Amino acid sequence: MKRRDLLKGVTAGLGALAACNPLRSDEVPAGGRRRPEGRKPRFSDIHVHTCKPRHPKVTRANGTRYPSPQELIEMMDAAGIDMAVVQTTVSPECRYTVVSPEETIENCALYPGRLIPFCNLDPRFVSNSPLANFRSLLEAYKEMGCKGVGEYVPNLYFDDPLNMNFFRQVEEAGLPLTFHIAPQIGGYYGCVDDVGLPRLETVLKAFPKLIFLAHSQPFWAEISTDVIQDGKRVGYPKGKITPGRVVELMRKYPNLHGDLSAGSGFNAISRDPEFGYKFMDEFQDRLCWGTDIGNVPQKLPIVEYFHKLQAEKLISQSAYEKITWPNANRLLKLGIGA
Repeated sequence: MKRRDLLKGVTAGLGALAACNPLRSDEVPAGGRRRPEGRKPRFSDIHVHTCKPRHPKVTRANGTRYPSPQELIEMMDAAGIDMAVVQTTVSPECRYTVVSPEETIENCALYPGRLIPFCNLDPRFVSNSPLANFRSLLEAYKEMGCKGVGEYVPNLYFDDPLNMNFFRQVEEAGLPLTFHIAPQIGGYYGCVDDVGLPRLETVLKAFPKLIFLAHSQPFWAEISTDVIQDGKRVGYPKGKITPGRVVELMRKYPNLHGDLSAGSGFNAISRDPEFGYKFMDEFQDRLCWGTDIGNVPQKLPIVEYFHKLQAEKLISQSAYEKITWPNANRLLKLGIGA
């Protein structure tokens, strides 16, 4: 074996070892801040993105990019976010770069107690077949510390046999899954569903033990019945809410949980404040606070909104506390306060 090949093998082995063995509590990189032991998190964010620094020209078409792990931590510190779930993006649709589960695990290991990894796989991996076996991969990522799967974005119909095969195995693995919905095949990322979310309902029925964390405009727009305006399906409807399919599905299927991140989740709870307060109180056990940090810089309106909710007592204290961190703690089995 050539010396160069030997060194490459040793480096790869050390990298895998580091990924499987997070830094000790005293090994926090410069610029990092551990969550103080014994203190409950202020905010636990169910949905953020990060990647290692890329070449300066590796950006989205508009020049934006994911934050580096250190930039993410700095943004979290500024917003009072103590912990965050880091999503992994492997499906090709609308990607400017791919972030593998291994990279996510390594990034999270830089900031133990702050960043929590989700793994991800594309249902076309392995054999591009409804018979593909993902079990060993999912078990491996669980052993490496992943607490869920996401952000799941393949641009296939939600109930496509490839998706159904993957969902079945995620359910067996006992991991929650964060999904993004798209309105059509092509030009979007996310699992495709029709107005009224009939395909999502098919999936919820088929996998009652799989916790789905719902995300994206086509999902949250369905909190109201006005999802079609001027003959078009809208992503960010405004104004008063007449309870729609999201409310119906959450009442009917206990495995459907809400990811409040991004403009879509924030719009759903803030467009009609009085309705939003009632919605958060009703589903306080199945809603998770989040931002969807994925740009540098990025505005995070949900932060100030929740400060206002607490300061003015606009939702119950129990709803506020559960949504901002205990729900994620319980769902991901983090053991905070245990």
